[in-house]
Amino acid sequence: MISAPLISVVIAVYNGSKTLQRCIDSVSAQTYLNKELVIVDGGSTDSTIDILMSNNDKITYWKSEPDKGIYNAWNKALDHITGDWIYFLGCDDYLWTDNVFEELAPHLVRADSENIKLVYGQVARVTENKEVCCIDGCSWNHTWRGIIVDGICAFTHQGMFQHHSLFDVYGKFDESFKIAGDYEFLVRAFKEGGDAYFIEGLVIAGMQTGGITKNCTKLVKETAAARRNNQLKVVTVPWLISYSWAISYPLLYKIFGDKNTRSLLNFGKDLVTGISHKKSIILREHKGQ
Repeated sequence: MISAPLISVVIAVYNGSKTLQRCIDSVSAQTYLNKELVIVDGGSTDSTIDILMSNNDKITYWKSEPDKGIYNAWNKALDHITGDWIYFLGCDDYLWTDNVFEELAPHLVRADSENIKLVYGQVARVTENKEVCCIDGCSWNHTWRGIIVDGICAFTHQGMFQHHSLFDVYGKFDESFKIAGDYEFLVRAFKEGGDAYFIEGLVIAGMQTGGITKNCTKLVKETAAARRNNQLKVVTVPWLISYSWAISYPLLYKIFGDKNTRSLLNFGKDLVTGISHKKSIILREHKGQ
């Protein structure tokens, strides 16, 4: 009988008292029992510490001290996890259903047997009122091309489970990044190729809009830096389009509001990566003639 893999959930938080309890509850409510929860707080000044203390029985390990940002917090957490698979969840976010880990587990077992180190599903982008803006997540060919070839963030970490061995091989997150450290890590790990396992139709989490990634211009600039650090072409047509979207974001937000702007941005991102993917197929077919 194949044993159930241990899933390590990592949450980085700083002054997250408004949403942290919801996030913790979504993890503790999972029907899947072989899990652990590690939380690293950056020295919060609101009631976050009170929430952590009152949830001691639900948390495997937590620590509160000043840090240098989310990737510093994640790296600290990596020193305390023992799981086969690692899942990074934002304190503003929450697992979509109580049995999502239960549904996910067989896919993790299969991926492990096939030596696949990244498993991911889909993520619902939601407003503070839990209105669904859109659903993120598509095939690995599409996602890989968006990340590596096109130079855009065609993924959401709230849907991704990374095998612990990835960090043994490629190291920890680059703490010089404030927004795109997860992007840089994926570039580092998959720029030479490599497979991943996509679970179509399985929504893993609700990702609340806003947060640090609302600074779209800085996000696009950091993706460029991540590519430069990994000797990848920086200025691509999709990256330029993404940059123009980022510059336009404040105006679009003012005109259309949170939900509609996020839907519009995701439509544009999917359109650009889709066109790029089709173009690569046409070029390959042309070369094969």
